[in-house]
Amino acid sequence: MRIIFIFLIFLSFLNAGVLDFWQIKSANKAYENKNYQKAIREYSKLSGDEAKYDLANSYYKKGDFKKAIKLYKNIKDKKLEFKKLHNLGNAYAENGDIKKAINAYEKALKIEKDPDTKYNLELLKKKNKKQNKKQNKKQNKKQNKKQNKKQNKDQNKNNKNNQNKKDKKDNKNNQNKKNNKQQSKDKKDKKDKKKDKNSKNKKEQRQFNKLQKQKPLSDMQERKYLKMLNKRGVNTLLLPLNKQNKGANNEENPW
Repeated sequence: MRIIFIFLIFLSFLNAGVLDFWQIKSANKAYENKNYQKAIREYSKLSGDEAKYDLANSYYKKGDFKKAIKLYKNIKDKKLEFKKLHNLGNAYAENGDIKKAINAYEKALKIEKDPDTKYNLELLKKKNKKQNKKQNKKQNKKQNKKQNKKQNKDQNKNNKNNQNKKDKKDNKNNQNKKNNKQQSKDKKDKKDKKKDKNSKNKKEQRQFNKLQKQKPLSDMQERKYLKMLNKRGVNTLLLPLNKQNKGANNEENPW
């Protein structure tokens, strides 16, 4: 009974080995025929770091670099370390991560001085230098543009402030001119008014003097004339006497 159990175990391992052999053969054939989707499907059924390495290579060939990178990083077999790092560098480079690719190539070269790895490393260093130069140029251009924009903004602000100051000064000068002009006009109007008033007073005085030379005014004419003068605000030398007062010729209201 024990012999039969051992035989069955041996037979199961034998069948598993045979199945793995045909699985690997089918996967390798699909990879060689560039049928990477089938290769991925076949390699996924296998276990071990070698199968994982081949699966990562299939993803790389298919163009799925992120999955390839993830698989390469999970391989622990030291025998595959150099190949893993070299292909990991390739996957990083294809995925656009130049710095990580350079790092992977440098680690691979510490294990083995491979000319292809060295060539890829030098190529990426040149590309990285060129990319950094281009990036710095772009960044400087952006910084200069930002600085020029700020300077233009500050200049416009200063110009605006200066213009506002100038406008305020001009407005103030215009207002002063206007005020001075108005004051001159008011002064002239006042002077003309005073002149007109004096002229009118002189005219009325002349009229009064003329009347004095004429016959004496009656009481009614006197009151009317005084009322007119008071209404106009004119001071007169006309001083009426009481009716009792009489002149030398017994005339009432002499002047």
